[in-house]
Amino acid sequence: MTPEATSTGQQVDASSDIVAAIDEIDGRSHLVIADIARDDAWVAMSTDRTVTLDDCR
Repeated sequence: MTPEATSTGQQVDASSDIVAAIDEIDGRSHLVIADIARDDAWVAMSTDRTVTLDDCR
């Protein structure tokens, strides 16, 4: 996995199955969002750059 991704500009269809998880990539924690119904349809962001739910209150 690499943390870089580009948009394909395509709409998500009804056959998509989107999931999210915290995963370790290159020894660092990342938020990974993926469409598990498609190959290579995912994006990852370092958790250092994400907000927590407590920060949203």
